[in-house]
Amino acid sequence: MLVCHCNLITEKEIEDAIIELLQADPWQLVVPAKVYHSLKKRGRCCGCFPNVVETIIRVTEHYHQSLVTSEMDVVSHLDRVRDLRVQYGSRSHEGRKTGHRAA
Repeated sequence: MLVCHCNLITEKEIEDAIIELLQADPWQLVVPAKVYHSLKKRGRCCGCFPNVVETIIRVTEHYHQSLVTSEMDVVSHLDRVRDLRVQYGSRSHEGRKTGHRAA
């Protein structure tokens, strides 16, 4: 699936970049800019960043779950992020004004 239309980056490429970063240091803070830098790209419109954050959380949780034997030691960060989105409101229009038209 294509995640970033500006740079033509697929979800698989993002997942692989996240795993490489986690293998270098499993406890580093992985953010979209770090992922894009490892892919030798940069965010252009940054509309894909919310999806990249979700992918980072999902892949990081899965990576740490594979390292830990007890599920009690793993905290579900994805559920926390989703709760925050519900609490503070989700913007499905990626921060654009309602009158915005692409091309």
